[in-house]
Amino acid sequence: MPRDRWQYQTARLEVGGIMKPKVDLDALRQELDRYGAQGWELVSALPLGESHGKTGGILCVFKKLA
Repeated sequence: MPRDRWQYQTARLEVGGIMKPKVDLDALRQELDRYGAQGWELVSALPLGESHGKTGGILCVFKKLA
C-alpha cells in the first residue's frame, strides 16, 4: 500500500496596527485563496511575536500531496 507524501509550505502574513495587532481580513482571505487555488491546505496559523508581546505577523503552514 503506497503511503501519501506531503509537501509543506510556510508563509508569513504581515499584521498592521500601532498599538495592537490589526489583521486586514480581506487581504488575509485573498492570500489564503491564492494558496488554496494552488492546491495548498492551511493546517496551522501561529502568531509571531515581536517585542513587548506584540504580534509581528502570522506564520501559516500549508500542506498538499506531493
